[in-house]
Amino acid sequence: MSSKTQVNPAHAPGTTCLAFARDGSRVYTGGADSLVRLWDPELGEDQEPPSAAEAADEVTTVAAGNDCWLSGSKDGEVRRYELLNSLNGSTPVLEGFVTSSHGIPIRCIAVDPKGARVAVTSDEPDVKLIDLSDTTKISILKGHTKAVRRATWHPSGSLLTTCGADGKIIVWDVSGSEPKEEKVIDGVVPAVVDSDSPEYGYDCSAIWHTSGQYFFVATRTHDIATISRTDWSKSSTLSDDACSGAITALALSRNGVYLAAATRSGVFIWATQNRRMLFRYQGALNAPISQMAFSPSKNLLAWTDTAGELTRWRDPIPTSAPDPVKLSAGSSSVTVPVKRKGTPTLFDDDAGVSARALKGTEGVMDIEEDLGIDLDDDWILDDVGAMKDDDSEARRLATEGGIREMVSVTKAQPPFQPGATPMENKKRYLAYNMVGVIEVTDQDTHHIVNVEFHDRSARKSTHFTDHFRYDLASLGERGALYACQPETQHAAHVCYKPYAVWAQQAEWTYELPAGTSVLGIAAGGTPPSKSLRERTDVDIEGLGNVVIATSDGELIFLTGSGIERGCLSLPGDFVTMVAGSEWVFIVTRDGSTTMDGSQNLTGRLIKYDDFCILQQSTLPISKRHTLKWVGITEEGAPAIYDSSGILNTMPRFRIPLSATWMRVLDTNKLERREGKDESYWPVGVVGDNFMCLILKGRQRYPGFPRPLIQELSIRLPFKRTDPKEAPFEEQFARETMLLDILRDSLGDDLTSETLAARELVLDKSLIQLINHACKTDRLARALDLTRMLHLTPSFDAAIKIAGFYHLIGLQEKMDTLKDEREETDRLEGMRDRRRQIASDFSAIPATRLANVGGSGQDNAKPKAFQDFLPPPALHRPGLERATPAPDPVRNANGPTQSQMTENSTVFGTSFADSSQDVDFTWSTSSPGGRRKRPAEDEPARETRSPGIDSGAKRRAVGDDSASAARMPPPPPQARSNPFARKPAADTNNRNPFARSADANKSVHKSESFFVKVDAAEAEKGKRPAQKGKGKEKKETGRQTTLFGLPAVPSADKKGSAPSRKKKGTPAAESQAESTATAVSDTQTDTQQTEVVMEETQTDSFVGDETQIDETTQPAAETQMDDEEPIEWPDSPEPQRKTLAATD
Repeated sequence: MSSKTQVNPAHAPGTTCLAFARDGSRVYTGGADSLVRLWDPELGEDQEPPSAAEAADEVTTVAAGNDCWLSGSKDGEVRRYELLNSLNGSTPVLEGFVTSSHGIPIRCIAVDPKGARVAVTSDEPDVKLIDLSDTTKISILKGHTKAVRRATWHPSGSLLTTCGADGKIIVWDVSGSEPKEEKVIDGVVPAVVDSDSPEYGYDCSAIWHTSGQYFFVATRTHDIATISRTDWSKSSTLSDDACSGAITALALSRNGVYLAAATRSGVFIWATQNRRMLFRYQGALNAPISQMAFSPSKNLLAWTDTAGELTRWRDPIPTSAPDPVKLSAGSSSVTVPVKRKGTPTLFDDDAGVSARALKGTEGVMDIEEDLGIDLDDDWILDDVGAMKDDDSEARRLATEGGIREMVSVTKAQPPFQPGATPMENKKRYLAYNMVGVIEVTDQDTHHIVNVEFHDRSARKSTHFTDHFRYDLASLGERGALYACQPETQHAAHVCYKPYAVWAQQAEWTYELPAGTSVLGIAAGGTPPSKSLRERTDVDIEGLGNVVIATSDGELIFLTGSGIERGCLSLPGDFVTMVAGSEWVFIVTRDGSTTMDGSQNLTGRLIKYDDFCILQQSTLPISKRHTLKWVGITEEGAPAIYDSSGILNTMPRFRIPLSATWMRVLDTNKLERREGKDESYWPVGVVGDNFMCLILKGRQRYPGFPRPLIQELSIRLPFKRTDPKEAPFEEQFARETMLLDILRDSLGDDLTSETLAARELVLDKSLIQLINHACKTDRLARALDLTRMLHLTPSFDAAIKIAGFYHLIGLQEKMDTLKDEREETDRLEGMRDRRRQIASDFSAIPATRLANVGGSGQDNAKPKAFQDFLPPPALHRPGLERATPAPDPVRNANGPTQSQMTENSTVFGTSFADSSQDVDFTWSTSSPGGRRKRPAEDEPARETRSPGIDSGAKRRAVGDDSASAARMPPPPPQARSNPFARKPAADTNNRNPFARSADANKSVHKSESFFVKVDAAEAEKGKRPAQKGKGKEKKETGRQTTLFGLPAVPSADKKGSAPSRKKKGTPAAESQAESTATAVSDTQTDTQQTEVVMEETQTDSFVGDETQIDETTQPAAETQMDDEEPIEWPDSPEPQRKTLAATD
């Protein structure tokens, strides 16, 4: 209990009343002991106050005037007493009776601000208005139908407000000689019939603000409403989660800056300017407060309760805040609305506009006279005087008729925990969902936490002593999560208690930095596949996930074992969240509330595995309503419930950033609610049932003992009322929504036995709708219903129905729909759409630079004067070496080596350059193993005489004798190939320091005809001699060329060279191949030993021994047989000459 609080036992238990003297020197209290005690607020708890004992029954009300004070009791008498002074001592002096209700209990006495009149209410529906100077002058105000509980005065004294047991607030105009009813406000205050109930004694007064432009009243929804004088409508609401339960008393400070409210959960002080709760009484309330009041002269708040105690809270307003007594500009001009000036029209004159403007300010002039204040200054001023020096431009606009009006700002909904209730009678619920319940009992020094589960076969109920006073909790599938706020030197922390008992030390605590508060927590995880009660059951799914929202704008993700995984930044003000098995649904306010009453809340689905947003959308909450609950359906979809009684779910939440909110239930239209005053506390959604607790009357939270969970069937709020079609349409839409949720959770199969059975049930409903549509001759409707069918056999039933009603055209269209359904697989189309969605939301690869230098460190740019490596090799496809096809005969028998007959040293590097020009890249895709140059690398060449070749011109005229001696003897009647390349003269005496010929290779392609002829002969040599074509050509007297080659045959002979083709055309390439093939045929007849081009031959041309293939295995016989070979003349005998050595 606060050290500034003084408590005195004043009266016997029961309803009590309280009032301050107008100068604040006395506190008058009355109670069930028929006494009125007069307390000195300056004295302590040990004072013995004087008392007035003239009442014969309970004292129900007291009031103070300028020169007297009055009391009313259940005996029906209103008594008047003199003020205590030094002359009469400490004994109250009764002056007389003001009025009597003849045994009917008096309920309220209210003296006007001037102290001239008093309003008296009783259990009668009439209100008496009595002149204190002449008690015979009485005015009767008739308007209520039941007892009048409270009466209050406007600060000017021109209006009287009465609140009755019939739930009506009546505003009376008592400025004239005859009072008249000005406005009746119904439905704001609760209607209480039983005068003996505790609610009847609650304070329902209309507390007028000192500005006189609005009043505060406790509503039947347990909040504080602001009623504006301009239109007598609710302009704003004062509410806070901490201030919960029925409001039992209200009090306004002397200057109108603060409003105090009492509930069973405590005493709260609000700022009237911004409607925010500022201070709270830290002590505990032993009983409900009956009446409370601010001192008119001191910083003091006093109240009496049903236990008969008087409590004085000294200095409830800190010294750093504006004083509650001293008048400030904000106390009288906080919300004075000034009407706009009349807007001139085309036909108005200046006089008319001035008259309308003057008429609009008549009410303002009356207020000025009533309050005695000047409203010419700006009406929005700070309580602490920080805005005394307003902008001169604003003042100029105000004096010149600028718009000055009050803007109602919607109060932002504070953070809350789903399923939690406030502390009431030292008990509360920290969590209430489909898993279980967490109950808390306050034991003053500690809390007792009791955890109960609905399914006790899977989890074991627990209870423990809480010394940290946890105020937040979340009950998940894998464990319970608790959080406490920072207090003095103790920082806030979060404690996670898993249900599984197989692992030791599974419980852990997560502490937050000093000064950081916990706004919300959520525990998620997959439902257990086995019971968590036994130690032997080990579940490999882990201990779930934990999410924490802090006051630093952080969203912290942890595993169930306490491993920190991520820390996200909240995009706005945190409101609430709930965790599922795969994601967490968090609700934030991205910005401020709107002026029309919208909370501007946004929901996001964030996945655990990669912290990516699965869904993001604005919550569909109606204006002037708040979010009450967020949860998860049995199928895993997020669900929300607002204060208007609307339940929404997100069925297609697994499709990234594409889901929408679907309204599935409007509790205001339930049949069971007709004629009942009840509300619903959400617990969860299971299938097509809404699980909730039913609250009766004005109850806002479930109480104790714990009520049973009720099931309400979900029905989509469709508007059709046809008894035959509307139920089937609603069932089809609802079941389709559930099927979409289940199908999205499946794999590529997109179906199961359960889904197929439910689709069959839906098709039966559609068949009934089709039958009714055909019966009523609505063919377009029947065709649309046919398109909705799921299974192909269902189309046959629809076609039979159309045939039964002789609807031939409809039957044909149904046949067409059936054919289309059979051609296109419905599930395959769904799979394609799912793959398309997956590809649309796949990760975007990073931009890669061009790979110039290869991989690894070669991609890096070399640094100057630090890279001494040789330059990288250039990749040239046209210069790649040939890779011949494997020869089975050659592989079996092994290669046969032979020495070449020519000496390559005679023509030196000219042959090496020529050999380098040849591209040895051969294709091995030929089925016969025939090597063929790729078409893109085939050089275009012209058809010429086979006896002319540039390579032959570079050959030596004669061979070295040593080279000739090393050659093996040729077979009989075999002539050597004049196109064969010759090795070096003496390979054994080569210079070991000679430069390799590879360095001198040319980079230019050679188009030498003889180079290609050599390759063709190598292929031709692998074939056996063909029958009829292997005869030796007789060497007759043919004309030869300079190098001994035969002359070019005439064009009219068989086997002559083809016609000249254009370079680079396919015909030219084909002709070149034919020419090379013909040359190989001729060489086969004249030579047994042939050279096969391989990778090793390129090196042998430079001086090493050349490998000679002597096998005669046919390699391309299959292809050659199909072509007509060109008959070339026999090559002449090689002429061997010995060159003379030159010095």
